[in-house]
Amino acid sequence: MKRNVIITGASSGIGLELKKYFIGQGDKVFDISQKNGEYICDVKNYDEMKKVFEEIGKKIEHLDILINCAGYGVSGLIELVPNEVSHNIFDVNVFGTLNACKLALPLMKDEGKIINISSVLALFPVPYRGYYCASKAAVASLSDSLRMELSGTKIQVCTLYPGDIKTNFSKNRVKNFETNERYGDSLRKTTEYVDGREDKRMTVEYAVKKMIRAIERKKLKPMKIISRKYSFVYFLSKFFPKSAVIKATQKIVIKK
Repeated sequence: MKRNVIITGASSGIGLELKKYFIGQGDKVFDISQKNGEYICDVKNYDEMKKVFEEIGKKIEHLDILINCAGYGVSGLIELVPNEVSHNIFDVNVFGTLNACKLALPLMKDEGKIINISSVLALFPVPYRGYYCASKAAVASLSDSLRMELSGTKIQVCTLYPGDIKTNFSKNRVKNFETNERYGDSLRKTTEYVDGREDKRMTVEYAVKKMIRAIERKKLKPMKIISRKYSFVYFLSKFFPKSAVIKATQKIVIKK
């Protein structure tokens, strides 16, 4: 049976691959993207999003799946990243996701699935990516709360936590290399080290294949980590104090 699917951020990366999959299944996909989408819209702008959802609502009787992929990254020192940059990433990653959820729910009259894309960095925060980690942690917490609020309905919510994936995400990440004597050149060296490991990341196709398995479940799990490595690390982290996990992360990531 043909399903109606809304995907935000479907013009590239994970969103684009998911769009291809659902179209291949014979589903009707509505692509909401800031560029090159069927519906050109800035997800952080509630009024724009409302108009798009109203237009989509006129074309369908019921929304089956919402997948929130729209988002981007920021790297830089928490102390020195400009406020307009830190505010914008929360506007897009958090409030953009919330806008879509709030506007999609009235279209899910009887049942439906809401899939929110978080990140393993919501579970394992790293230095110099603090604002991105925090925004994705907010998405995860809000998703869990929404799942509980909808527990008396047939609308399910699942949070996906992708690991390292070969996309243009790193290339498109907003980078602020401003530093001072307190931090020295560690920010630049660490960023170059992380970005230089692009070839070691999983392919988009592999990641999306894992995501689809989670999305297509009849009964959604509350969370799914899309990475064998991080699934194992997440399991191990339950047995160690937070201080040990933070110290280990520092040794692995920070380059001086």
